[in-house]
Amino acid sequence: MSPDYYTRLEQRRGPQPGEHMLASIARALRLAGDERTCLYRIAGHNAPASLSASAHVAPALLRVLDRLDDTPALVLTELGETLVQNRMATALSGDASRCTGPARSAIYRWFTDPAERLVYPDADRDRRSRARVANLRAAHGLRGPRSRAGDLVRTLQKASEEFAEPWERHEVAQRFEDHKTLIHSEPGAIELDCQALFTEDQSQTLLVLTAPPRPGPRPVTAPDSAARRRGGAAVRSPASARCRAPPVRRSAGRRPGPRRRAWSRPRPRR
Repeated sequence: MSPDYYTRLEQRRGPQPGEHMLASIARALRLAGDERTCLYRIAGHNAPASLSASAHVAPALLRVLDRLDDTPALVLTELGETLVQNRMATALSGDASRCTGPARSAIYRWFTDPAERLVYPDADRDRRSRARVANLRAAHGLRGPRSRAGDLVRTLQKASEEFAEPWERHEVAQRFEDHKTLIHSEPGAIELDCQALFTEDQSQTLLVLTAPPRPGPRPVTAPDSAARRRGGAAVRSPASARCRAPPVRRSAGRRPGPRRRAWSRPRPRR
């Protein structure tokens, strides 16, 4: 959407926007649910159904996401659908917004697309299957069998035989683990900690991925003057020890006498 097109809309000179364009405008303006409904009605469209309301990113999550530019972060639905992601998340795991239909759900792709599992180590894939299904069962129990979660369950039962075994475990969890290892094509294995921020209705999650700090040797620093005044032990670095001036040596048998004051001839008076 260009600035010229949006200007024509504000001036009522442009064509009537479609629902897809209205959804983009509502996201750009950070509109809440009631404001989004009003926008659709002003533009001559029916208000979005409650089943599709989860596709509208919560403005509070977007404000937080806008401030996260140095770490991977993305907003997910309860079915694992990526609504928006920053550039670091795209560089880490690719652009998930290109998927359409049931493949928008990471849970569906996990059981139907073998390439989806290549980013996880072999030893961790069984646990990841259980985690995906546990998340889906939590959404299914919250929304009911006639919800989008119920539709996804029935679709997976037909498309994947592997899905049946973890589904029968009846494990329920919105957060299955807070630490994971991803396999990237360039740096290789990457260990990440996962932190999640949920909306009030639990329908969307802001997922932030950070690399845990690695312990290393602490640098040696020179103490400040306050530490020396308190009587603390001085820690000298090798460089400072080499740069110290050598002590002044005095010859044996001679004692230093008092310093003599320099004499100057008085000026004659005129």
